[in-house]
Amino acid sequence: MRARGIGYDTGFSFDGTSRRPFDQAVVRRELQIIRDDLHCTAVRLFGNDLDRLESAARYAAGLGLEVWFSPFTYQLGPEEMLALLADAAERAERIRRLGAEVVFVTGAELSLFNTGFMPGDSLHERTGKLLQRQPEIRELLAGLPARMNAFLARAATVVRERFGGKVTYASVPFEGVDWTPFDIVSVDAHRSKEIAHVYQQGIRTLVAQGKPVAITEFGCTTYHGAADHGALSGAIIEYDGTARVRLNGDYVRDEQEQATYLRELLDVFVAEGVDAAFACTFVCYGLPHRSDPREDLDMASWGVVKVLEHRLGNTYPDMPWEPKAAFSTLADYYRGLGDGTGSSLVSGGSRSTEREVATNHTSNGNSVSTVIGPSAD
Repeated sequence: MRARGIGYDTGFSFDGTSRRPFDQAVVRRELQIIRDDLHCTAVRLFGNDLDRLESAARYAAGLGLEVWFSPFTYQLGPEEMLALLADAAERAERIRRLGAEVVFVTGAELSLFNTGFMPGDSLHERTGKLLQRQPEIRELLAGLPARMNAFLARAATVVRERFGGKVTYASVPFEGVDWTPFDIVSVDAHRSKEIAHVYQQGIRTLVAQGKPVAITEFGCTTYHGAADHGALSGAIIEYDGTARVRLNGDYVRDEQEQATYLRELLDVFVAEGVDAAFACTFVCYGLPHRSDPREDLDMASWGVVKVLEHRLGNTYPDMPWEPKAAFSTLADYYRGLGDGTGSSLVSGGSRSTEREVATNHTSNGNSVSTVIGPSAD
């Protein structure tokens, strides 16, 4: 696998505020740890604050990381999205002209997070029928590819007028993307128990299309049973308004389950010839670890580090977090890929072959688990 990556949240602002602090020194240090200790060669930077995104991209580029510049759009209409993507493309080009390797990601899961593609005024309304597997799902999705591809063709043109590097889009399979305008086929591909039996075949099908394939997001959260739920494993939080208060039930913390999940999916990606993969994700600052299990929001976190409240860590005394088991697993795996020895953690050197991903999300069961709601911040 050419690019060994991880996602890095630069902050989402949905109501004018972000839960994710953006201390410049901390960002630089975290990106350095991603390069030196996780042995990543690439980082996918995402968020909807373009100043933050550009700043982080400059730091990452200075460290020699391949930068996947990923502006995130939320609750925007098509014209608003095009304006944001145009601005972002100009910023990404500035980084590229410094000599960095930059890939521009033309949004992510646009049909779910924005208006104009699927019925519904909110994310909840748009995803409700998908999650409930209602009978009308096939009709709901029938016209989606045409709408998506018409917009993505416009978006790719806008981006390429301003950006001279490679361009892709972080899709979910049911969007039916026509990859003609793009250089790389990119999919958010979380595995859940419903699709485990078709996971690897789906990845194989993506690679067989001929263009380089990137898995722009894969992972699960940190409790026993999270791997079964894939992208929905983080949906265990109880809210008071918009404030995250506690977990919505009793869960057992299980860092090893998250670590094993990442390793198993990486085995699939390496075996099938995926070009780039980005674990989801480095840190979720809005989901701190707490000693009371019911209030341990880190169990709902995709991060490979756990955020500490009111103190710094032991492993990295200058950082407000501590590595989880997934951190070591990912670091060992990526180091193995880098020195040519492969994963040092696969028992007997064997590859997982029975775990597979689907290439469609329809009511006939051929579905891919996708993030419903931001996976970081």
